[in-house]
Amino acid sequence: VQLQASGGGLVQPGGSLRLSCAARARTLNSVAVGWFRQAPGKEREWVASLRWSGGGAYHSDSIKGRFTISKESAKNMVYLQMNTLRPEDTATYYCAAGRGLIVSSMPDSDKYDYWGQGTQVTVSS
Repeated sequence: VQLQASGGGLVQPGGSLRLSCAARARTLNSVAVGWFRQAPGKEREWVASLRWSGGGAYHSDSIKGRFTISKESAKNMVYLQMNTLRPEDTATYYCAAGRGLIVSSMPDSDKYDYWGQGTQVTVSS
């Protein structure tokens, strides 16, 4: 699976951004795609994940209600809509994919075998 993330940028507090992750693979069946973020000096943090087949989207409590993960199957795209952004959301955001993940494993970055390059999100006035 090859992944390419895009859509980061500079945004004011309270603003919105949509990140995109383009996925290339022979098949995305049984794949889970997730978004992680890492701020300078901090550990990588799980943000959200979804199952490519069969539905199911899962969000971290820290962003629930502000961020939404979704997919567009026809284009092999996964999105992260980020609303009401805060300075503490500033980080490099990564999309990742793994096969056969169960729900309880989705926050575990070690379970993802494929990673895209990061896209920087900066929330600042």
